[in-house]
Amino acid sequence: MQGKKILVTGGTGQVARPVAESLVPENEVWCLGRFSDQAARKELEELGARTVTWDMATDDLEDLPRDFTHVLHSAVHRGDGQDFEETARVNAVGTARLMTHCSGAEAFLYVSSGVVYNRADSTHRYRVGDPLGGAAPWLPTYPVGKITAEGVARGLAEALALPTVIARLNIAYGPYGHGGVPMILFNEMRKGQPCAVPREGQNYCNLLHTDDVVRQVPLLWEAAQVPARVVNWGGDEEVGITDLLEYMSALTGVPVTLDRGDYSRETAIFDHDARRALIGDCSVGWKTGIARTLAELFEEYRDRIDEYVGQHAAETAK
Repeated sequence: MQGKKILVTGGTGQVARPVAESLVPENEVWCLGRFSDQAARKELEELGARTVTWDMATDDLEDLPRDFTHVLHSAVHRGDGQDFEETARVNAVGTARLMTHCSGAEAFLYVSSGVVYNRADSTHRYRVGDPLGGAAPWLPTYPVGKITAEGVARGLAEALALPTVIARLNIAYGPYGHGGVPMILFNEMRKGQPCAVPREGQNYCNLLHTDDVVRQVPLLWEAAQVPARVVNWGGDEEVGITDLLEYMSALTGVPVTLDRGDYSRETAIFDHDARRALIGDCSVGWKTGIARTLAELFEEYRDRIDEYVGQHAAETAK
Protein backbone atom coordinates (compact mmCIF):
# COMPACT_ATOMS: atom_id res chain seq x y z
CA MET A 1 0.00 0.00 0.00
CA GLN A 2 1.17 3.50 -0.79
CA GLY A 3 -0.02 7.00 -0.04
CA LYS A 4 -2.80 6.00 2.37
CA LYS A 5 -3.71 7.51 5.73
CA ILE A 6 -4.07 4.60 8.13
CA LEU A 7 -5.40 4.41 11.68
CA VAL A 8 -4.43 1.48 13.88
CA THR A 9 -5.78 0.80 17.39
CA GLY A 10 -4.03 -1.33 19.97
CA GLY A 11 -0.83 0.10 18.55
CA THR A 12 1.67 -2.00 20.52
CA GLY A 13 -0.23 -5.28 20.29
CA GLN A 14 0.51 -8.63 18.69
CA VAL A 15 -1.38 -7.74 15.50
CA ALA A 16 -1.37 -3.96 15.30
CA ARG A 17 2.28 -3.14 15.92
CA PRO A 18 3.88 -5.20 13.13
CA VAL A 19 1.18 -4.03 10.72
CA ALA A 20 1.81 -0.40 11.63
CA GLU A 21 5.58 -0.81 11.27
CA SER A 22 5.23 -2.43 7.87
CA LEU A 23 3.01 0.35 6.53
CA VAL A 24 4.90 3.37 7.89
CA PRO A 25 7.51 3.66 5.12
CA GLU A 26 4.99 4.42 2.35
CA ASN A 27 1.92 5.64 4.21
CA GLU A 28 0.85 8.05 6.94
CA VAL A 29 0.20 5.83 9.96
CA TRP A 30 -1.46 6.83 13.22
CA CYS A 31 -1.52 4.48 16.22
CA LEU A 32 -4.02 4.67 19.07
CA GLY A 33 -3.58 2.87 22.36
CA ARG A 34 -3.09 3.21 26.08
CA PHE A 35 0.67 2.79 25.52
CA SER A 36 1.53 1.26 28.86
CA ASP A 37 4.67 0.07 27.04
CA GLN A 38 6.43 3.39 26.54
CA ALA A 39 9.45 1.77 24.91
CA ALA A 40 7.23 0.31 22.19
CA ARG A 41 5.60 3.69 21.70
CA LYS A 42 8.97 5.36 21.28
CA GLU A 43 10.04 2.74 18.75
CA LEU A 44 6.88 3.31 16.70
CA GLU A 45 7.46 7.06 16.73
CA GLU A 46 11.10 6.65 15.70
CA LEU A 47 9.93 4.69 12.67
CA GLY A 48 7.61 7.54 11.70
CA ALA A 49 4.22 6.56 13.15
CA ARG A 50 2.14 9.16 14.99
CA THR A 51 0.92 7.94 18.36
CA VAL A 52 -2.13 9.13 20.31
CA THR A 53 -3.15 7.95 23.76
CA TRP A 54 -6.67 6.52 23.66
CA ASP A 55 -8.59 4.65 26.34
CA MET A 56 -11.66 3.05 24.76
CA ALA A 57 -13.48 3.17 28.08
CA THR A 58 -13.37 6.94 28.50
CA ASP A 59 -11.86 8.88 25.60
CA ASP A 60 -13.58 10.42 22.60
CA LEU A 61 -11.82 11.07 19.29
CA GLU A 62 -12.64 14.72 18.75
CA ASP A 63 -9.01 15.83 18.40
CA LEU A 64 -8.23 13.13 15.84
CA PRO A 65 -8.38 13.73 12.06
CA ARG A 66 -11.33 12.21 10.22
CA ASP A 67 -9.79 11.65 6.80
CA PHE A 68 -8.33 8.18 7.34
CA THR A 69 -8.55 5.89 4.34
CA HIS A 70 -8.09 2.60 6.23
CA VAL A 71 -8.73 1.53 9.82
CA LEU A 72 -7.45 -1.52 11.70
CA HIS A 73 -9.28 -1.88 15.01
CA SER A 74 -7.56 -4.45 17.22
CA ALA A 75 -7.81 -2.73 20.62
CA VAL A 76 -9.95 -4.66 23.09
CA HIS A 77 -11.19 -4.34 26.64
CA ARG A 78 -10.94 -7.91 27.91
CA GLY A 79 -12.58 -7.27 31.26
CA ASP A 80 -11.58 -8.84 34.54
CA GLY A 81 -13.64 -11.98 34.13
CA GLN A 82 -16.62 -10.65 36.08
CA ASP A 83 -17.66 -7.22 34.71
CA PHE A 84 -19.78 -8.44 31.79
CA GLU A 85 -21.83 -5.24 31.49
CA GLU A 86 -18.79 -2.98 31.49
CA THR A 87 -16.91 -5.22 29.04
CA ALA A 88 -19.85 -5.10 26.63
CA ARG A 89 -20.22 -1.33 27.01
CA VAL A 90 -16.56 -0.45 26.51
CA ASN A 91 -16.10 -2.60 23.41
CA ALA A 92 -19.40 -1.49 21.88
CA VAL A 93 -18.87 2.21 22.53
CA GLY A 94 -15.22 2.17 21.48
CA THR A 95 -16.05 0.47 18.18
CA ALA A 96 -19.01 2.78 17.57
CA ARG A 97 -16.94 5.91 18.22
CA LEU A 98 -14.21 4.72 15.90
CA MET A 99 -16.50 3.75 13.01
CA THR A 100 -18.55 6.93 13.29
CA HIS A 101 -15.43 9.08 13.39
CA CYS A 102 -13.94 7.32 10.36
CA SER A 103 -17.16 6.85 8.42
CA GLY A 104 -15.57 8.12 5.20
CA ALA A 105 -12.84 5.47 5.15
CA GLU A 106 -12.33 3.12 2.22
CA ALA A 107 -12.19 0.08 4.52
CA PHE A 108 -12.58 -0.80 8.20
CA LEU A 109 -11.11 -4.02 9.64
CA TYR A 110 -12.28 -5.23 13.03
CA VAL A 111 -10.11 -7.94 14.59
CA SER A 112 -12.42 -10.35 16.37
CA SER A 113 -11.61 -13.84 17.65
CA GLY A 114 -12.54 -17.47 17.21
CA VAL A 115 -13.57 -17.36 20.87
CA VAL A 116 -16.99 -16.09 19.70
CA TYR A 117 -18.06 -19.54 18.50
CA ASN A 118 -20.27 -21.75 20.62
CA ARG A 119 -17.93 -24.53 21.68
CA ALA A 120 -18.17 -27.83 19.84
CA ASP A 121 -15.88 -30.86 20.19
CA SER A 122 -12.14 -30.39 19.78
CA THR A 123 -12.09 -31.72 16.21
CA HIS A 124 -14.81 -29.42 14.88
CA ARG A 125 -13.69 -27.05 12.12
CA TYR A 126 -15.53 -23.81 12.73
CA ARG A 127 -17.11 -22.07 9.77
CA VAL A 128 -18.52 -18.56 9.53
CA GLY A 129 -22.20 -19.13 10.16
CA ASP A 130 -21.67 -21.62 12.99
CA PRO A 131 -23.55 -20.78 16.23
CA LEU A 132 -22.09 -18.01 18.39
CA GLY A 133 -22.01 -17.87 22.17
CA GLY A 134 -18.38 -18.47 23.02
CA ALA A 135 -17.16 -19.46 26.44
CA ALA A 136 -13.66 -18.86 27.80
CA PRO A 137 -13.24 -20.25 31.33
CA TRP A 138 -9.83 -18.56 31.53
CA LEU A 139 -11.50 -15.13 30.98
CA PRO A 140 -15.32 -15.33 30.76
CA THR A 141 -15.79 -11.67 29.77
CA TYR A 142 -13.60 -11.89 26.68
CA PRO A 143 -16.11 -13.56 24.31
CA VAL A 144 -18.78 -11.07 25.42
CA GLY A 145 -16.61 -8.13 24.37
CA LYS A 146 -15.87 -9.65 20.96
CA ILE A 147 -19.45 -10.66 20.16
CA THR A 148 -20.74 -7.24 21.23
CA ALA A 149 -18.23 -5.38 19.08
CA GLU A 150 -19.00 -7.62 16.10
CA GLY A 151 -22.65 -6.61 16.38
CA VAL A 152 -21.76 -2.92 16.42
CA ALA A 153 -19.45 -3.37 13.43
CA ARG A 154 -22.17 -5.14 11.45
CA GLY A 155 -24.77 -2.50 12.25
CA LEU A 156 -22.65 0.56 11.58
CA ALA A 157 -21.18 -0.89 8.39
CA GLU A 158 -24.66 -0.70 6.91
CA ALA A 159 -25.87 2.43 8.71
CA LEU A 160 -22.76 4.38 7.63
CA ALA A 161 -22.20 2.60 4.29
CA LEU A 162 -18.68 1.89 5.57
CA PRO A 163 -17.01 -1.11 3.87
CA THR A 164 -16.15 -3.44 6.72
CA VAL A 165 -14.51 -6.82 7.28
CA ILE A 166 -14.65 -8.72 10.57
CA ALA A 167 -11.72 -11.12 10.90
CA ARG A 168 -12.08 -13.82 13.56
CA LEU A 169 -8.48 -14.40 14.59
CA ASN A 170 -7.16 -17.79 15.65
CA ILE A 171 -3.75 -17.67 17.42
CA ALA A 172 -1.34 -15.03 16.19
CA TYR A 173 2.28 -15.26 17.30
CA GLY A 174 5.67 -13.78 16.49
CA PRO A 175 8.48 -11.64 17.88
CA TYR A 176 6.28 -8.81 19.20
CA GLY A 177 4.89 -8.15 22.66
CA HIS A 178 4.69 -11.36 24.67
CA GLY A 179 4.98 -13.41 21.48
CA GLY A 180 1.48 -14.86 21.57
CA VAL A 181 0.12 -18.01 23.22
CA PRO A 182 3.02 -20.26 22.10
CA MET A 183 5.54 -18.04 23.86
CA ILE A 184 3.36 -17.79 26.97
CA LEU A 185 3.43 -21.59 27.09
CA PHE A 186 7.18 -21.64 26.53
CA ASN A 187 7.69 -19.30 29.48
CA GLU A 188 5.71 -21.74 31.61
CA MET A 189 8.10 -24.46 30.46
CA ARG A 190 11.13 -22.33 31.35
CA LYS A 191 9.77 -21.83 34.87
CA GLY A 192 9.27 -25.56 35.29
CA GLN A 193 5.51 -25.18 35.44
CA PRO A 194 3.36 -28.03 34.10
CA CYS A 195 1.40 -27.20 30.94
CA ALA A 196 -2.28 -28.12 31.09
CA VAL A 197 -3.44 -30.36 28.23
CA PRO A 198 -6.56 -32.54 27.81
CA ARG A 199 -6.69 -35.88 29.58
CA GLU A 200 -7.13 -37.55 26.20
CA GLY A 201 -6.12 -36.31 22.76
CA GLN A 202 -5.07 -32.67 22.38
CA ASN A 203 -6.41 -29.24 21.55
CA TYR A 204 -5.83 -27.96 18.01
CA CYS A 205 -5.46 -24.49 16.55
CA ASN A 206 -4.36 -22.60 13.40
CA LEU A 207 -1.19 -20.68 14.27
CA LEU A 208 -0.73 -17.47 12.26
CA HIS A 209 2.75 -15.93 12.10
CA THR A 210 3.32 -12.19 12.18
CA ASP A 211 4.65 -12.22 8.61
CA ASP A 212 1.30 -13.52 7.37
CA VAL A 213 -0.62 -11.07 9.54
CA VAL A 214 1.28 -8.19 7.97
CA ARG A 215 0.86 -9.49 4.43
CA GLN A 216 -2.82 -10.28 4.77
CA VAL A 217 -4.16 -7.12 6.42
CA PRO A 218 -4.15 -5.12 3.15
CA LEU A 219 -5.83 -8.08 1.45
CA LEU A 220 -8.53 -8.10 4.11
CA TRP A 221 -9.08 -4.38 3.59
CA GLU A 222 -9.60 -5.09 -0.08
CA ALA A 223 -12.27 -7.63 0.91
CA ALA A 224 -14.25 -5.14 3.02
CA GLN A 225 -17.83 -4.61 1.92
CA VAL A 226 -21.33 -3.55 2.90
CA PRO A 227 -22.90 -5.56 4.54
CA ALA A 228 -19.84 -6.41 6.60
CA ARG A 229 -17.93 -9.48 5.46
CA VAL A 230 -16.96 -12.01 8.17
CA VAL A 231 -13.95 -14.31 7.71
CA ASN A 232 -12.01 -16.81 9.79
CA TRP A 233 -8.40 -15.70 10.07
CA GLY A 234 -5.76 -18.27 10.95
CA GLY A 235 -2.92 -20.30 9.53
CA ASP A 236 -3.38 -23.05 6.95
CA GLU A 237 -2.09 -25.87 9.19
CA GLU A 238 -3.87 -27.55 12.08
CA VAL A 239 -1.48 -27.65 15.02
CA GLY A 240 -1.88 -29.73 18.16
CA ILE A 241 -0.96 -27.85 21.33
CA THR A 242 0.77 -30.93 22.75
CA ASP A 243 2.74 -31.25 19.51
CA LEU A 244 3.65 -27.57 19.81
CA LEU A 245 4.92 -27.97 23.37
CA GLU A 246 7.01 -31.01 22.47
CA TYR A 247 8.46 -29.25 19.42
CA MET A 248 9.51 -26.23 21.49
CA SER A 249 11.14 -28.61 23.95
CA ALA A 250 13.04 -30.37 21.15
CA LEU A 251 14.21 -27.04 19.70
CA THR A 252 15.48 -25.58 22.96
CA GLY A 253 16.20 -28.50 25.27
CA VAL A 254 13.80 -27.05 27.85
CA PRO A 255 11.81 -29.96 29.30
CA VAL A 256 8.04 -29.89 29.20
CA THR A 257 5.74 -31.45 31.78
CA LEU A 258 2.28 -32.23 30.45
CA ASP A 259 -0.46 -31.85 33.04
CA ARG A 260 -3.18 -34.07 31.61
CA GLY A 261 -6.53 -33.30 33.16
CA ASP A 262 -10.05 -32.00 32.74
CA TYR A 263 -9.02 -28.34 32.46
CA SER A 264 -6.89 -26.84 29.71
CA ARG A 265 -7.06 -23.67 27.68
CA GLU A 266 -9.40 -24.49 24.81
CA THR A 267 -8.38 -23.64 21.28
CA ALA A 268 -10.21 -23.95 17.97
CA ILE A 269 -9.54 -25.00 14.42
CA PHE A 270 -11.09 -23.21 11.47
CA ASP A 271 -12.43 -24.28 8.16
CA HIS A 272 -10.32 -21.86 6.14
CA ASP A 273 -11.42 -22.67 2.58
CA ALA A 274 -13.32 -19.38 2.32
CA ARG A 275 -10.38 -17.35 3.64
CA ARG A 276 -7.93 -19.04 1.27
CA ALA A 277 -10.22 -18.39 -1.68
CA LEU A 278 -10.48 -14.75 -0.64
CA ILE A 279 -6.90 -13.79 0.26
CA GLY A 280 -4.78 -16.85 -0.56
CA ASP A 281 -2.54 -19.21 1.37
CA CYS A 282 -0.19 -18.43 4.25
CA SER A 283 3.55 -18.27 3.67
CA VAL A 284 5.07 -19.35 7.00
CA GLY A 285 4.77 -22.94 8.17
CA TRP A 286 4.21 -23.35 11.88
CA LYS A 287 7.48 -25.16 12.66
CA THR A 288 9.52 -22.58 10.79
CA GLY A 289 7.65 -19.74 12.47
CA ILE A 290 7.99 -21.17 15.97
CA ALA A 291 11.73 -21.74 15.53
CA ARG A 292 12.24 -18.20 14.25
CA THR A 293 10.16 -16.66 17.04
CA LEU A 294 11.95 -18.57 19.80
CA ALA A 295 15.35 -17.62 18.36
CA GLU A 296 14.40 -13.94 18.18
CA LEU A 297 12.82 -13.66 21.64
CA PHE A 298 15.14 -16.01 23.55
CA GLU A 299 18.67 -15.41 22.32
CA GLU A 300 20.17 -17.92 24.74
CA TYR A 301 18.62 -20.79 22.76
CA ARG A 302 19.48 -19.47 19.30
CA ASP A 303 22.51 -21.65 18.60
CA ARG A 304 20.73 -24.81 19.69
CA ILE A 305 17.67 -23.92 17.59
CA ASP A 306 19.82 -23.25 14.53
CA GLU A 307 21.61 -26.56 15.03
CA TYR A 308 18.35 -28.49 15.41
CA VAL A 309 16.74 -26.86 12.37
CA GLY A 310 19.85 -27.39 10.25
CA GLN A 311 20.19 -31.01 11.26
CA HIS A 312 16.55 -31.83 10.46
CA ALA A 313 16.72 -29.93 7.19
CA ALA A 314 19.69 -32.07 6.18
CA GLU A 315 17.89 -35.26 7.18
CA THR A 316 14.84 -34.24 5.16
CA ALA A 317 17.01 -33.57 2.11
CA LYS A 318 18.51 -37.09 2.17
